[in-house]
Amino acid sequence: MRLRHGTPLWLSRPSSRRHRRYPTYKGTLDVDVAIVGGGITGAVAAYLFSEAGVRVALVEARECGRGSTAASTALLMQEPDKDFSDLTARYGAKTARRIWRALMAGARDLTRTIRKLKIDCDLQSCDSIYFTLQPDKLPGLRKEFRDRKRAGLPGRWLSPARLHELTGIKGRGAILTPGNAEADPLKACAGFLRAAEARGAKIFERSRVSRITTSNGRVTLKTQNGAILANQVVIATGYATIEFKPLAGRFRLMNTYVIATRRLPDKLRRKLLHDRTMLWDTDRPYHYLRWTEDNRLIIGGEDSRHRSTRGARKRLTAGSRRLRRYQAAVYPDLGPEQPEYAWEGLFAETPDGLPYIGPHRRYPKHLFALGYGGNGMTVSFLAAQLLLKRYQNRPHPDEELFSFGRSRKH
Repeated sequence: MRLRHGTPLWLSRPSSRRHRRYPTYKGTLDVDVAIVGGGITGAVAAYLFSEAGVRVALVEARECGRGSTAASTALLMQEPDKDFSDLTARYGAKTARRIWRALMAGARDLTRTIRKLKIDCDLQSCDSIYFTLQPDKLPGLRKEFRDRKRAGLPGRWLSPARLHELTGIKGRGAILTPGNAEADPLKACAGFLRAAEARGAKIFERSRVSRITTSNGRVTLKTQNGAILANQVVIATGYATIEFKPLAGRFRLMNTYVIATRRLPDKLRRKLLHDRTMLWDTDRPYHYLRWTEDNRLIIGGEDSRHRSTRGARKRLTAGSRRLRRYQAAVYPDLGPEQPEYAWEGLFAETPDGLPYIGPHRRYPKHLFALGYGGNGMTVSFLAAQLLLKRYQNRPHPDEELFSFGRSRKH
């Protein structure tokens, strides 16, 4: 299955053409942990596990970072895909607050680690602004703000005038949340892979795993040219691949669309946005907007249910057209602007908008990190942290929030 179509902005940059190539796996290797998937989740897991002294081998079927990671808009958001009010209705206020706090910690730890490792990925700390253009959505957004404040979560309310002052958007109101960030996802992934390799991790690409078997308390990964023996395997593929068909019903595969403008003049950029921030709206599915360090506006959204790999070009054309209309509605001054880049990405979402992290009873010696929705980079770090704790037989209490066995409140 192709994880993206079109040309993401990140792949057009000179740094992407100078990326490190990793060998194809051949032979037999014995390690502590094998990681399947060379996107941002696998890369972060390889780093954290190897940093902890675990012998790691990572295998990627294609090229590392060139799948869903390259299609990402790299919003390092702490807010889940579902509103705090929705999570409270489903799990109760106490659990909803724990979920939020866990994602806050994931976003914070990810940015701190990028800075500690000095990964050059255009990392920028920023606020997020959750806004509405629609009068009928304003009461719900105000309730969301009250519920968050009642739970002690950070943020402040923006009036229409303040929203326009900060973003250039003429909306009805918004919630501003501090503590988020944005980055170049491809460069971030490459940086974590380099850090993992420097700590002894073995990285392989163009090495599709054809079969995983468990025997005598160990797991064996078969590839075309060899086998890897491990004590545990981490599945970091983003969604339930065909090898894990029994899990597929827990996920819904979605296509998302993204456009990026040309480099806009400084004067126009300053008119539209005074402070660095990321934005998303109350539409369902929501739209999200961010500015790059070189003055490009990126807009994503128009998510739709993935049904076939056929017709990708037609879908991308239609999705780009809808995003251009949205661009003109949000920023009338950009109405004539045509996108310089447009792409489609594939991601998996879950019924409650939260990932699945941890073991599953059907698959001994397996650990999973799947279904990130729109929080891919934040969840990638949180997932790797929780899986490392699990591997070390020190499971963190937050693992239950994202486990396959989580249940609704009664």
